[in-house]
Formats: sequence, C-alpha cells, structure tokens
Amino acid sequence: MDASLARPAARPVTLRASRLGRAAVLLALSLGALAMAAPFLWLLSSALKDPANIWLFPPQWIPSPLRWRNFSEALTSAPFPLYARNTLVIVLGNEVGVLLSASLAAYGFARLRFPGRDAIFMLLLSTIMLPWAVVMVPNYVVFKTLGWLDTPLPLIVPHWFGGGAFNIFLLRQFFRSLPADLSDAARIDGSGELGIFARIILPLAKPALAAVAIFTFLQHWNDFLAPLIYLSKPSNLTLSLGLAAFRDVYSTQWHYLMAASVVVVVPSVLVFFLAQRHFVQGITMTGMRG
Repeated sequence: MDASLARPAARPVTLRASRLGRAAVLLALSLGALAMAAPFLWLLSSALKDPANIWLFPPQWIPSPLRWRNFSEALTSAPFPLYARNTLVIVLGNEVGVLLSASLAAYGFARLRFPGRDAIFMLLLSTIMLPWAVVMVPNYVVFKTLGWLDTPLPLIVPHWFGGGAFNIFLLRQFFRSLPADLSDAARIDGSGELGIFARIILPLAKPALAAVAIFTFLQHWNDFLAPLIYLSKPSNLTLSLGLAAFRDVYSTQWHYLMAASVVVVVPSVLVFFLAQRHFVQGITMTGMRG
C-alpha cells in the first residue's frame, strides 16, 4: 500500500523537473542568441548615432536623436551602386560556376565508378587543409601572366573548375543518400548519365544546392582579401572594399561606416532567412549515408 501511494507523487516531481530543465535550456539558448545578436545590434545602433555619441561610456544603445540621414549620406559619399553592381557580377558568376561544376564533380564521385575514384576524392579533400595564403602568390603570378589583374576574372573563373572541395564533398554526400534504384530505373529506360543527373538527381538535390548557394553567396559577398589583391581601379571595387573609403590615415567616419555596413549586411541576412528551410534540410540530410 505504501508503494502504491508513493507512485502518483513521483509524477509531479518528474514533470516539475522536466519543466525546470526545459526552462534552463530556453534560458541558455536565449542568452546565447543575445550574445550572437549583440554585435549586429551595436552596429545598427552606431549607424543611427551622432558621431560624438558613438564613444560614450556607458554605451548608448538607443540613439538620441536618431540620425537616419547617416544612411543616405554614407551611400552617396561613395559610388556604392557601382560597388554593388561589381559585387553582384562576381557573386552571380560564382553561383553559376560553383553550382554547375561542383554538382557535376560530386555526381561523378557519388554515382560513377572509375579507377582511382576514392584516391582522387581523398586527394581532393586534402586540399581543404591547404591554407589559401599558401597559394596566394602563385595564383597572383598566374593571373598576372594571363593579364587578368584588375578584372573580375580571377574572382570568377577558378570557381568554374570544381567549385571547391567542400562544396563537392557536401553534394557528394547528399547524392549518395538518394536511392540508387531511381538511377537504375532511368538507365533501363535508356537515359544516359547526363540525363539522370539533370532530370532525377538535381531536382531531388534542391536542399543541398540551396545550402551550397548560400555558402557561396556569403563567401563572395563578404570577401575582402581576394578583391583587395586583384582589384585596384576605383571603378572595379566591390562593396567590401568600398567600406574602406570611410577610413583614412588620420580619422574614421564611424557613423558612415556603420550605416554602410548595415546596408551591406542586410542582403546576407535576407538570403539566409528566405532560404533557411532548404538550407537546414540540405545540411541535416547530408551524410545520412556514408
């Protein structure tokens, strides 16, 4: 009798512990999200401040007064529409090149059988460990010899040949998770490998392709070092280089720099949230099958 009476009392205790655990997890996630969002909130706050209020201590999180004209003055003090056009040319060129070449290479490694396939794939993966600084000078010499300096070509053409080892790996793993019976049925119907790739694999791989597209967009939209190395004419500069126009030897116009930075960051945020569902699905489904 004593044991049977004790059983109902255990459930409220377990339920209470479960609620406390859930509340602790939510609190930890909220604090983590706030820590991640704090730099962007500070960026937005500084973009709306008077220059004299940026360095106030304690910090002024809500500007008073709000200087909305910082945005218009920042975007008109330098040719930002030209910088945006140059950046879009580079980003779109890389998107097409990466998605096309990386998906073709990944399909070959995932579904085709040829001598040395696994060894070549392991060699490809080993290039991920190679720092870009190691090949920076040789690449510069090659592009200078070709006469491509101060053009978008060094920033676009290399990504049409494979699209990067990480992107190939990501797509290969996703392709391997797709049922092989679909490809076998298409071969029985007389379809070739390119037909299978275009009509069956690519439509099913939209989540993985979306993930690769987001990674590619973020990488080249925010890229600073590569454009700095290969571009020098003011008419060829990208947005990341254009932000440096607010810095000189003696001072920095922080309110304009922050305002322009907010405008540059917004497209990246929009792209991620608009494609978030496909991005998460592509990442979670990748690697389900080795």
